[in-house]
Amino acid sequence: MGSTAGNNLETRSLFDEIRSYNKHGGLFDLGHPLLNRVAESFVKAAGIGAAQAVSREAYFITLDSAGFDSSSGVVSDVTGTKKQRLPDLRGETNRKSLEAMVKNTGKESLQWGLAAGMYSGLTYGLREARGSHDWKNSTVAGAITGAALALTSDDASHEQIVQCAITGAAISAAANMLTGIF
Repeated sequence: MGSTAGNNLETRSLFDEIRSYNKHGGLFDLGHPLLNRVAESFVKAAGIGAAQAVSREAYFITLDSAGFDSSSGVVSDVTGTKKQRLPDLRGETNRKSLEAMVKNTGKESLQWGLAAGMYSGLTYGLREARGSHDWKNSTVAGAITGAALALTSDDASHEQIVQCAITGAAISAAANMLTGIF
């Protein structure tokens, strides 16, 4: 029996390991379900944000190297603000270009993680406080998360904060209402 268990551990794939995390309560055990949800959502979304930032810059570097003009392309980040591409990122393999890419990737990872962790924590807390999970919880959590995400922008104006809060509330409420339909 001991050799069967050892053999089973040796033949488990990476996919089996990742799938087993969900069966055992997730990636983290910080002692409270709220902390576990926030940390797990933050880490997962931060990884997605990093991949998105790197792939976007790789796309523009590819356009530049193919001879297309991507300098006129305005890129929007997670907060919805329009920004120019990083001026130091030119597709070269120099230190300044690498530092700019790491800085941009870190910022976007933090923004994505903040949004997911905050939204997840707020919906959990509101569900526990109100005793139900409905579109109202999603709307409030989306509005607060949208406003917080707008504050991470370099030039957060009052109008931008309100716009992001309304957008977050609308997207959250719609997603919650459409969950049962599809």
